[in-house]
Amino acid sequence: MANATGLSAPEVAASMGLILAALVEAAALLGNSGLLVVVLRTPGLRDALYLVHLCVVDLLAAASIMPLGLLAAPPPGLGRVRLGPAPCRAARFLSAALLPACTLGVAALGLARYRLIVHPLRPGARPPPTLVLTAVWAAAGLLGALSLLGPPPAPPPAPARCSVLAGGLGPFRPLWALLAFALPALLLLGAYGSIFLVARRAALRPPRPARGSRPRSDSLDSRLSILPPLRPRPPWGKAALAPALAVGQFAACWLPYGCACLAPAAQAAAAEAAVTWIAYSAFAAHPFLYGLLQRPVRRTLGRLARRALPRSPRACTSRAWHPRTLLQRLQRPPEGPALGASEAREQGRDLTGRESLSMSEAT
Repeated sequence: MANATGLSAPEVAASMGLILAALVEAAALLGNSGLLVVVLRTPGLRDALYLVHLCVVDLLAAASIMPLGLLAAPPPGLGRVRLGPAPCRAARFLSAALLPACTLGVAALGLARYRLIVHPLRPGARPPPTLVLTAVWAAAGLLGALSLLGPPPAPPPAPARCSVLAGGLGPFRPLWALLAFALPALLLLGAYGSIFLVARRAALRPPRPARGSRPRSDSLDSRLSILPPLRPRPPWGKAALAPALAVGQFAACWLPYGCACLAPAAQAAAAEAAVTWIAYSAFAAHPFLYGLLQRPVRRTLGRLARRALPRSPRACTSRAWHPRTLLQRLQRPPEGPALGASEAREQGRDLTGRESLSMSEAT
C-alpha cells in the first residue's frame, strides 16, 4: 500500500505520529481549558489552587513546547523546521523548565491531598499553597537554567538538537533527570502509599453499632442477610483505585523520558520522538485523572452542562404529573376558608330547600 501511493514506511510512520501528536495537543488544550473553568466555578474545593496551577502549566506546555515538537523535532522526528541559535536555546529552556514544573506540581498536589486525608485536624502542619508553588517554580527555573550551560546549538547543516534529550543539557542531564523525575516520583509514591494505607485501615475496621439500634431478629431473612457473599470483594479495593491511577499514570508517562535522560546522548536522540510524546501525553491525561475523579468537579460540570444545553418544554409539564408531586397536592388543605358551625347549618338548610324545590318541580 505504501509503494502504491508512493510513500515509504518511515514517511507513513511520521504521518501517523503527526496525527497522534496533533490529537494529544488538542486534548491537552481543550481538557485543561475546560477543567480550569470548572475548578474556578466549583466553590469549596480544597485543592483548587493546586489544580489551577496544574492546568496553567499544562496549557503553557501545550502552547509552547508541544507545537515546537510538532514543527522542529529532529529527524526522524515529526517536523522538519530548523531553528536558529536563539530560538533553539529558548526551546531548551522551556522544555527544561516546564517539565519539572509539571512533575513537581503533581507531587505538590499529591502531598496536599495526603495532608487533607491523613491529617485533617492539623491545619498548622500544612504550608500555604502559595509558598509551595513558589518553591516549585523556583526549582523549575533553576533546572531550566541548567540548559543554558549546555553546549551551543550546532550550525545549520547539522541538526540543531534543541531538546533536553539530544544533548541540550550536556553533563547536567543526569542531575536534571534525578531532580525533575526521581524526586517527584518518590514524593508521589510516599503520599499516595500513605493515603492507601489509611484508607485500607479504615475499610477493614468493623463499623461501630449505632446508639439505640435494635438487636437483629432471629428470623431466616436476618440470618441470610448476614451471610458473606459468594465472591467476597476486598473492602479496600475502591480506596486503591485513585492512588493506583495517579502513580501508574506518572510512571507510564514520565519513566521512559527519565530513563532516556540517563542513557547516552546517541541512544536518547534515537528514541527522542517516541519518549517525548509519551511524556507530553501526561498534559492531556491530567484533566481527566485529577479533575473528573473528584465528585465536586463532576457536580459542577453537570450543572454547567445542564445550563448550556437547551431544555425541552416537556420537562416542566412532566414534573407536574410525577407521583410525588401529585401526592403533595392531594395532601394540601383546601384553599377556601373554613366554615363555622352556624354557617354549615345554614348551608345544609339551603341545600335541603333546593332539593325539595327540585323534587316538587319534577312532580
